[in-house]
Parts: sequence; structure tokens; C-alpha cells
Amino acid sequence: MSKKFLTAALLGLAALGFNGAQAHGGGAPKHGGVVQTSNDLSFELVGTPAGAVIYVEDHGKPMAPAGLKGKLTVLIGAEKTEAELVPAGDKLEAKGIKLASGAKAVATMTTPAAKAITVRFTVK
Repeated sequence: MSKKFLTAALLGLAALGFNGAQAHGGGAPKHGGVVQTSNDLSFELVGTPAGAVIYVEDHGKPMAPAGLKGKLTVLIGAEKTEAELVPAGDKLEAKGIKLASGAKAVATMTTPAAKAITVRFTVK
């Protein structure tokens, strides 16, 4: 075998083993919710008795959502509900929202630097 062939084969195998989605993927839920990624951040939507919360992580590390503001919109069939997202400790809270299996949720947020972030979820 030639050296060029071996080099090409090794590069090909290395490329097959690389999964770019895991580098910045949402990962597994840590709070029993649904995880999505946007703007290199992971967002986990979790239903609560009072509504819903969203946990934010930056590359696998919890991030305090201080300064983030926005709203959560939930669509269950033809029914649409919205609630303001408010920082509450280590998460964002949306009170009065009901999450049901199959519901579609969209979180629209703005950072303190006025950068818009949109995250779409499908509740399982």
C-alpha cells in the first residue's frame, strides 16, 4: 500500500467518527424536559405545576439567565397561550402556561446586548 492511500484511508475513517452535532448539541435533558440548541446555548423546557421553566446551559455548564427577557408561546391544537419569561434564579419562568404532550412551544428572548434568540420545542 502506498503512503498516500493510507493517509487518505485514515482521514476518511477519522471523518466518519466525527459527529459535529455533538459538539454543540442540546444533549440529554437534566431536568426531565425537552432540550434544544440555539446560538451555541442549550435550552431545556420543563413543565411545572405553575407553568413552565427553561434552564439555560452554555457548552454543558449551567448559565444564569439574568438579563434575558422574552416570552413563551405554546400551541396545543388551535389553542394558543403566551406568558412572559422572567429570570428566577437559575432558570426562566413562564407562569400560567400548560404544556401537554405534542404541544409546540416557541421561546423568543433578547439578551442584554439586544441579540434575539428563538428556540422551538415539541413537548413529548
